[in-house]
Amino acid sequence: MSFDPPAPDLQKIIAAWESWERGEEQPGKTIATLKTAGLDVILRDLVARGWAPVSK
Repeated sequence: MSFDPPAPDLQKIIAAWESWERGEEQPGKTIATLKTAGLDVILRDLVARGWAPVSK
């Protein structure tokens, strides 16, 4: 039996980040939420597409 992880959830990632910024969650809990919401998939996709941050 194989397991297909769910698609990344951008809203869950944003909510976790904002909760951490407000001091409502500990870093470990935030990292766990970001991982289960698929942040690693999004980051790998951005790298594969050649995305690079723009300096302000």
